[in-house]
Amino acid sequence: MDVRDFHKDFLEEIKATAATEGAGSNAAFVEVASAYLVNAEVLSDFTPAFYLGTGKNNRRIRVDGYVLDEFDMTFNLVIADYTGDENRDTLTRSVASGFFDRLMYFIEEVYGSKLHRAVEPSTPAADLIEMMRMYKDRIRKYRLILLTDGFMSNRINEIDAREFNNIPVECQIWDIDRIFRVCFSDLGRQDIEIDFKMYTGGKGIPCIEASSANTDDYKSYLCIIPGTTLADIYDYYGSQLLEGNVRSFLSTKVAVNKKIRETILRIPQNFFAYNNGVSATAMDLLIESTNEGKFITYARDFQIINGGQTTASLSNARYKDGADLSQIYVQMKLTEVDSNADKASELIRNISRSSNSQNKVSDADFFATHPFHIRMEQISRRIFAPASGGAQYETKWFYERARGQYIQAQMHMTKAQKDKFAAQYPKKQVITKTDLAKVRNSWSGIPHVVSKGAQTNFMKFAEIIDESWSKSDIQFNDKYYKDSVALAILFKHTEWIVSHQPWFEQGYRANIVTYSIALLHRLIVQQLKGMDLDLQLIWNRQQVPDAVTNELVKITKYVFDTITDPNRGTINVTQWCKRDACWESVKRCSIKLDDELRLVLLSKDETKAAEKDAKKDQKLISDIEAQKTVLELGSVYWKAVNEFVISKKIKTTADQMKALKYAMKIPVQFPSAYQSVQLLALLEEAKSNGFKA
Repeated sequence: MDVRDFHKDFLEEIKATAATEGAGSNAAFVEVASAYLVNAEVLSDFTPAFYLGTGKNNRRIRVDGYVLDEFDMTFNLVIADYTGDENRDTLTRSVASGFFDRLMYFIEEVYGSKLHRAVEPSTPAADLIEMMRMYKDRIRKYRLILLTDGFMSNRINEIDAREFNNIPVECQIWDIDRIFRVCFSDLGRQDIEIDFKMYTGGKGIPCIEASSANTDDYKSYLCIIPGTTLADIYDYYGSQLLEGNVRSFLSTKVAVNKKIRETILRIPQNFFAYNNGVSATAMDLLIESTNEGKFITYARDFQIINGGQTTASLSNARYKDGADLSQIYVQMKLTEVDSNADKASELIRNISRSSNSQNKVSDADFFATHPFHIRMEQISRRIFAPASGGAQYETKWFYERARGQYIQAQMHMTKAQKDKFAAQYPKKQVITKTDLAKVRNSWSGIPHVVSKGAQTNFMKFAEIIDESWSKSDIQFNDKYYKDSVALAILFKHTEWIVSHQPWFEQGYRANIVTYSIALLHRLIVQQLKGMDLDLQLIWNRQQVPDAVTNELVKITKYVFDTITDPNRGTINVTQWCKRDACWESVKRCSIKLDDELRLVLLSKDETKAAEKDAKKDQKLISDIEAQKTVLELGSVYWKAVNEFVISKKIKTTADQMKALKYAMKIPVQFPSAYQSVQLLALLEEAKSNGFKA
């Protein structure tokens, strides 16, 4: 697949989205394009909020959506340039400037005296304006993002920075080529490339190579980075500088450290001695040797994996308190990782997990590497979904465990192979990690958490799954996967229902959908005791029964009326939907479910019986996988494990020693499935004590 193929698929995806959801083509374009930016971690989340009008002197103003990154207080405003024409003209600098002007005029009008009064209340645009006014004194940067379905002129090397009331305004153009490059990058996210010479007066970062600690997979360097440099880099890149797990962890659980701030302001000369420093990873380092020593001058995909508090505190102290950072130096351990994506990702995750251990980061905080994901991916590649809609062949749902996995899978395919892949895994049947978190948490009855955005909701889902997995992983089986797909179908169908209602005005659809699904489940449990929705029925049909649709038509209208009630607890509807009080108000629902719904319900006994069978099947699959792993490792490997266990005096059970005895005789004797599970548990214990094959 090249960029032209991607362009065609991209435009087809927009048409399909517009047709399915009943939205305008421009709205569908914004939805699809913004989703790519969220997946690439350019945006932490996204809220559509279309507004078109005129300001003073008849200036045209426009905005299509926004997100406030509360970690670095960057306010992102998005505007769309959509034509739907595959052969459209390239985007020129003057045309791009015109779009950015409309966003700039919008900002100016927001803080004027008329616009917030003129915009209709209880609309996404009104919420946006109210949020911008509320956070006016806290916003540190505006980022204007132009999304275009065309290609940017190669004459546009960079867009001049702007300013509003002494606050920097950064302009970014995201054209088809740029979106394509991010999707097909090995990392599945936007690379951060840093020229350290720009920030250090031409020298770079002084470093010492920890040569004795280096391996084939990485090199480590001990560095001293000036506080001004670290703050400058953070001011420019913001939270994108922080490795994803760390960003999510800090933004939801940790306040800026007061001790760090106090040291910066009172005794900056002691900062180096008092502070633990930062840990970072990068690829493709450039190092120059001079008479003064070695200096790192360039790094690709520079990510801070520990020390996010330190970094943010330096920037905040300079911005809020006017702190002088010239006397501050920070120790930095920089690890250059292999540019091989798979090896690098695994190593970075392990470094990140270990580096953050002092902050009591749970495995949930590193959920992207959780075996839950691997199992969901494996099941999705194995199970065929029933044919539906008159189709004469079965398809599969594609669980995207890593960002951009679906697109990258097609990268080196011929057209014939790509067509075959698309037939088996239709684009509309892709489920991402965040999709799964959204549908599961909605069904679990926490729509106010879902409404807090993709990152926060995903972290909550991670905590739930991690806790459940540690108790018993066999509950995450084929049935769980099929139920999850059924919920995804239900979620998409509810989006379609909302989009086609006469009362819908293109606002708050995401909130209406998550609240409606949570309320449907609550009403079923409340009114139809001992019953629950037959998700297996939805899986078998690959569509939602009419009886459920009829209830959702009533429920979605009720939810819309409730969350936009003039007497709601917060003026801003989007913010109101994030509060537990909003969910409490929605739960005060008097809708009576129709008896027809009973036809698509299951009793608790039937559900438990199905779950019990699924757990048995999963245990069998897990046991077989364990046995396969043990046999593949071979007798020589297990003899080495045995010697290590004895030398380190690792505590073992009688079952483990018996299993080890059989494993050392492979292929003459074979451990059973149960014994294989015991062996793998012993192997993990050996590895934690330093065993290396």
